[in-house]
Amino acid sequence: MHPETHLALHHTRAAELRAEADAYRLAAVARRPRELRTRLGWTLVEVGLRLATAPRTAPAVP
Repeated sequence: MHPETHLALHHTRAAELRAEADAYRLAAVARRPRELRTRLGWTLVEVGLRLATAPRTAPAVP
């Protein structure tokens, strides 16, 4: 293989890897709000369950 051909292949592969890294970074940033939304959702479920199973006070007997 000629050095120029090898260098051209190297530049092409490096550009592909950079594009993949950029796509990965964009996907990671887009995923973050979902994690927050999930945590908030489960927190609301937990609060709702605690409210639904709150201990009831015994009725006053005269």
